[in-house]
Amino acid sequence: MRMLIAGVALAGLAACGGGGATGDVKIGLSVSTLNNPYFVQFRDGAQAEAKKLGARLTVTDAQNDPSQQVNQVQNFTSQNMKAIIINPVDSDAAAPAVKAADRAAIPVIAADRGVNGAEVAQTVASDNVAGGRLAAQELAKLLGEKGSVAVLQGVPGTSASRDRGRGFAEGIAAYPEIKVVARQPADFDRTKGLDVMTNLIQSHPGLAGVFAENDEMALGAVKALGGRAGGQVKVVGFDGTPDAIKAVRAGTLSATVAQQPRLLGQQAVDAAVKAAKGEDLPKAVAVPVKPATKENADQFG
Repeated sequence: MRMLIAGVALAGLAACGGGGATGDVKIGLSVSTLNNPYFVQFRDGAQAEAKKLGARLTVTDAQNDPSQQVNQVQNFTSQNMKAIIINPVDSDAAAPAVKAADRAAIPVIAADRGVNGAEVAQTVASDNVAGGRLAAQELAKLLGEKGSVAVLQGVPGTSASRDRGRGFAEGIAAYPEIKVVARQPADFDRTKGLDVMTNLIQSHPGLAGVFAENDEMALGAVKALGGRAGGQVKVVGFDGTPDAIKAVRAGTLSATVAQQPRLLGQQAVDAAVKAAKGEDLPKAVAVPVKPATKENADQFG
């Protein structure tokens, strides 16, 4: 079936005439959003690996729209890509398009977030549950193991938000004098993080800490808090983006759980090339995370 390509935002094409079988491997990559520095780094890593391997990589930006992403993956299927990488906007909504690719014998790699209800060749992601626990430990240490905290949640339906939130809840449960007084979604977005945090300050004036499930929301929270950020109110993020590391150095963002988005992009493309060649893959690959604080921020660029 011919699929309409209207409305699909092409974000880039990496091609290399590297010769051999790998040069014939066409891979489609649908990124949840490129309006986020983390996923820009992820894309850059994917493009660099495709160039290194001589594969042809087409990148699209779903602009945080699940239906647009479904169309993109369907287009990749109709274009007979040898493999598809999906960084889901919504882990549930992605399933039908992934199933269609599977019926066409096109292997799919899930990157950064899993796909619910559909089989993929491999999921490449940070250990988000462990990262959430790590964030809880860092925040507890910053608070002296007591105080009221709020959680800024990511996009509902994403495995990243669910797993980071679960890990944080498990981790913070070890500190009975820390109370989570609010959990509100801000969709992994800086502006929404600012808006939600502004409201939380008014409804919870005694707030001592914030865990944001990504750095964009954390930076929005820092802006909303103004002079209280890093002092009266400790904010911990998740990703380790350049802007976040800069804020950690400045002391306004107390810590972040640093991922390795470029490495994640590289590993996703490597897996896609192997899957396209019929190689067996482990079902999951976990990319390590570690805390970035003012003391070790220079390790993160």
